[in-house]
Amino acid sequence: MRWTAFIWEGASRAFSHRPTFTNLVLVLGAASSGGLVAYADSKSDDVLDKPEGPPKKKVVVLGTGWGGTTFLRNLDSRLYDVQVISPRNYFAFTPLLPSVTCGTVEPRSVVEPIRRILEKKGGDIKFWEAECFKIDSENKKIHCRSNIRTNLDGNGEFLVDYDYLVIAVGARSNTFNTPGVEENCYFLKEVEDAQKIRRNVMDCFERASLPYLNEEERKKNLHFVVVGGGPTGVEFAAELHDFVTEDLSKLYPSIQHLVRISLIEAADHILTMFDKRITEFAEDKFGRDGIDVKTGYKVVKVSKDAITMQNPATGDISVPYGMAVWSTGIGTRPFISEFMKQIGQGKRRVLATDEWLRIRECDGVYAVGDCATINQRRVMDDISEIFRVADKDNSGTLTVKEIQDVLDDIYVRYPQVELYLKSRQMNGIADLVRTAKGDAEKESIELNIEEFKKALSLVDSQVKNLPATAQVASQQGQYLARCFNKMKDAEENPEGPIRIRGEGRHRFRPFRYRHLGQFAPLGGEQTAAQLPGDWISIGHSSQWLWYSVYATKQISWRTRALVISDWSRRFIFGRDSSCI
Repeated sequence: MRWTAFIWEGASRAFSHRPTFTNLVLVLGAASSGGLVAYADSKSDDVLDKPEGPPKKKVVVLGTGWGGTTFLRNLDSRLYDVQVISPRNYFAFTPLLPSVTCGTVEPRSVVEPIRRILEKKGGDIKFWEAECFKIDSENKKIHCRSNIRTNLDGNGEFLVDYDYLVIAVGARSNTFNTPGVEENCYFLKEVEDAQKIRRNVMDCFERASLPYLNEEERKKNLHFVVVGGGPTGVEFAAELHDFVTEDLSKLYPSIQHLVRISLIEAADHILTMFDKRITEFAEDKFGRDGIDVKTGYKVVKVSKDAITMQNPATGDISVPYGMAVWSTGIGTRPFISEFMKQIGQGKRRVLATDEWLRIRECDGVYAVGDCATINQRRVMDDISEIFRVADKDNSGTLTVKEIQDVLDDIYVRYPQVELYLKSRQMNGIADLVRTAKGDAEKESIELNIEEFKKALSLVDSQVKNLPATAQVASQQGQYLARCFNKMKDAEENPEGPIRIRGEGRHRFRPFRYRHLGQFAPLGGEQTAAQLPGDWISIGHSSQWLWYSVYATKQISWRTRALVISDWSRRFIFGRDSSCI
């Protein structure tokens, strides 16, 4: 009988370890209760015969950068079959890459293996080290290629199907098709880029130390050019200046006076995304430090030995250099460009999503981070529908009370309305609509459709694209994970604003970016900080705030400990100058 086999199988398991009195009692008890065991065995058959629940939806995540990793860390992986595909098997803390270029922080201190992150999450999350080279949104499949090349065909290609696709592949450096940039310049987007720059800085010093070079050749080798006056370019120039003055000047005393650092920016000022006070301080400090800031210059060509730039006043200028770092913005990855052409977005710079991070032209496809931008819906595109929704009595006019009844939903759906009111120092919507009716009393105002259009005609001027920063990508990943976690509940209990075009409510509130501030390290243990509320801080105290924030934002205690130890080591022993 089956229950007899069950008893002996249990007995063998019980005595597979060291026999104990408890084991013996359990086996004898099972033998004396055969009917009960047989009943339990038959019940287990019923359980096995029961049909399983519906299969989990498959979520495929492309990329392990800020957007993709934050999404994975916050996603409830028990609800989905999650698969992660990325050509790199780690997450990199990219804000510290300029520190890696000069040995202030070691490369392994700013990376965390993605499998370790997934292990801490729990659940059956799969990771494949491969690169996506084509997205087939019609059939919900992606084409991938592994650099390891392990399949029988030898090309490492495979297909992955999905129900939901999260594109978080970031971006590449934008060369603006400038001749010679790809061949002769270094970029600063990946950890590998920082390592290459670090080795080449030391190669330039070692080359300039060779006995057979003349003075001009030494000057050329020690001329470091940074193209791009944004946060990355400015921080790298500051890090390099500190590296030279604090460490390399002691190791290369005979040539340290020949070092020259140039920062080239096409705009009139560097750090244009910061407050004017920070911009002026940074330019003044770089001038005192001997960093040559060239604003209003556009680089038109980069050869092996010289950089050619244009200025309206001086014309073309060619400058010899030893190393050039290109940091002028971001560009779209090739397979994303092809995907954009497929879905009718070929003329755009990056992928366009709606306010819920969905790509409208595709079903179940989302995009976060540098590879996408939110195409905020304009108020004037929906003005007639907004008027219809607010005009509940169908009178053809709107009162202030009718507008206020839907005002919260308007603020959520069109955040530019609230931003416009704040920029004009208006107390509320009543002050805005009053502009269309002159000096009429606020409560007695009634607006027809044309007057309503006039009152809201300027609010779309507050629509701005979000910056391509780690802060934005991280918040988008966190928001999207929250939406996925609540997707089933939101079907029955939507929490979003009223649908202006259609019935009911949106399932979720649209994504809203909260700016938490930004830093610009300027070297010499001085940092400029611009925090919410127009709070500006510049100097040594801001540098310690920068240390605190960046240590806190590390993705694990391991990287946090490593980064802090690197900072401590640099204070005590200086930066490492080896060419490893």
